[in-house]
Amino acid sequence: MNTEKENKLQELFGEIENDASLPLRESNLVFGEGNNDCEVMFIGEAPGQKENELRRPFVGRAGQLLTKTIEEIGWKREDVYITNIVKRRPPMNRDPLPEEILAYKPYLTKQIQIIRPKIIAPLGRFSMNYFLPDAKITRDQGKVFRLGSVFVVPLLHPAAALRSSSMMALFRESFKKLPRIVEKHKELVPHDQGTLV
Repeated sequence: MNTEKENKLQELFGEIENDASLPLRESNLVFGEGNNDCEVMFIGEAPGQKENELRRPFVGRAGQLLTKTIEEIGWKREDVYITNIVKRRPPMNRDPLPEEILAYKPYLTKQIQIIRPKIIAPLGRFSMNYFLPDAKITRDQGKVFRLGSVFVVPLLHPAAALRSSSMMALFRESFKKLPRIVEKHKELVPHDQGTLV
């Protein structure tokens, strides 16, 4: 854990908390958690009901699968950093609206700049398309893309993996690639190039 980064993240938390212009302020702020000096940062779309109650990301059923799968590849949840694009729960767990994603975008950008992971693993279509607008989740999950100095490895959302055994197999298979990608990230030739937004 990096103290300087932790201080900056605390400042950022305060900025989001005090920004009255942000949407969804009737929900709790779910900022993110984990190792601020991590190599891999997992980013979902928005908190759900359980996350809103506990003010922690990915703690419901999908979150339990994420934690279990992290452990299956020999890591711990505390080794990585977990957050969402939108930091508050949309009503009735609906998908985040484009304007909500846009409103929280500067704060996610700052969060990424503070943490400086080697790899961003977007979880699900909304998070993937935030970084890779033209990507398709079924086609591109598990592939490696370069955005500036960061590699992006889209993964299925754990909630989608829970829906069928074939999706679960795909989710686990792609997840297993992450340690090798971290280890070999300097040598890898990514599928695409762009700039990190």
